[in-house]
Amino acid sequence: MSDLFSIPFEDEDPEAGAAPDRPRAERRVCTVSELTTAIRGLVETGIGEVWVEGELSNCRVWNTGHVYFTLKDKHSQIKAVMFKTALRYLRFKPEDGLHVIARGRVSVYEPKGEYQLVCEHMEPHGVGARQLAFEQLKKRLQAEGLFDPQRKRPLPALPRRIGIVTSLDGAAIRDIIKVLRRRAPSVHLLIRPARVQGDGAADEVARAIIALTRVKNVDVIIVGRGGGSVEDLWAFNEERVVRAIASASVPVVSAVGHEADVTIADFVADVRAPTPSAAAEMVVAAREEFCSRIDRLTGRLQAAVRGGLQRRQTSVHILVSRRGLAAFSARLALRGRHAADASHQLAAAVRKTVAMKRRRFTALSQRLDAHDLPRRLASIHGRLTGVQTRMAAAADRRRHRADAELRALAGRLESLSPLAVLARGYAVCWNENRTAIVRGADAVNDGDAVHLTLSRGELECRVERRIVEPER
Repeated sequence: MSDLFSIPFEDEDPEAGAAPDRPRAERRVCTVSELTTAIRGLVETGIGEVWVEGELSNCRVWNTGHVYFTLKDKHSQIKAVMFKTALRYLRFKPEDGLHVIARGRVSVYEPKGEYQLVCEHMEPHGVGARQLAFEQLKKRLQAEGLFDPQRKRPLPALPRRIGIVTSLDGAAIRDIIKVLRRRAPSVHLLIRPARVQGDGAADEVARAIIALTRVKNVDVIIVGRGGGSVEDLWAFNEERVVRAIASASVPVVSAVGHEADVTIADFVADVRAPTPSAAAEMVVAAREEFCSRIDRLTGRLQAAVRGGLQRRQTSVHILVSRRGLAAFSARLALRGRHAADASHQLAAAVRKTVAMKRRRFTALSQRLDAHDLPRRLASIHGRLTGVQTRMAAAADRRRHRADAELRALAGRLESLSPLAVLARGYAVCWNENRTAIVRGADAVNDGDAVHLTLSRGELECRVERRIVEPER
């Protein structure tokens, strides 16, 4: 293939005046695939890895996760692709109009015979990838209304259980606990540790927030960490963390870094605190203000009571000093004595009445005990049991007598039954139509048909000869 492009496409014309001693070149024919493969080899080995600056256009993300786009400038353009294995490491989202610098290798897409740039890395031109990703996510979330002040929830006035999401190794957790123990020692703290920087930190923070929202009676959640670089704080710019904060069912306080540090979590959270210590102060500030207000109202109420009491004491002194009330104390003492006498008489009357009622109650209780219902019911039940036993015995005796009488009557009936007579060997003779019993030989004639009823079965007979006995 190295001499592929030096092979002529047609044989030389022998009449064109060629030298007779020149050897004739052999024509070599290749397929399109072979030609494309040769071009691909030349391009990939000849150019290698390159950095290309241009503007993105026609960005499309396929269902395979790969992104296809075009890099262009004023005069040219080149198709490019970035596979999902490299795309996941980008801090920003490629979109049309971005001016980027891409690193990759030039290759040939053989099915279409097109050359393209296979990108392995991409960064914005003139702005950092993190800053671009920050602005893109901020713009998208703001369009969704997650930064709207109307969706911000106020902090609870008297939080009883506070959830904390931070690292156990940082100074933030110690500062938060110190402030809360000093200002609200009765508050219960529920700490869900999570990494706050590095790979996987965003996932841990998001899971920690979701886990705390599922705990009952959690009133507010503090999410944060101490200061650091933009890279250290980047976990709080991840969309997973921001979505978890926005979907929390309780107010969330963002306390990330120092006052100068700004993350997207600060925009979405219900309250932003400049530092973790300030977040702890803000969470219990309403509690202290509530307690201070109670103290102020208590002081005002006590002052009002003291003032009212003093005014009434002054009024009493003025009334006592008047002429018409000069003997008021003596009259009041006399009234007091009368009241004491009346109270003594009333107490005596009450004691007498109570004693009488008690005696009556005792008498009624004794009478009631004499007619004690359980005892009477027990006695009645005993009598009923005896009567029932006697009735059962009488019924048995009556049944036995009736049974004996029935047997005797049955025996007598059996002895008088014609069937018993038949059972002893006798028979009943009927006339031909069974309307009368033949009691004598003179009741039939020779040749008449008669019927005989036996103990078992019947006979149909015909009279051949009569023997009539004379009457006696």
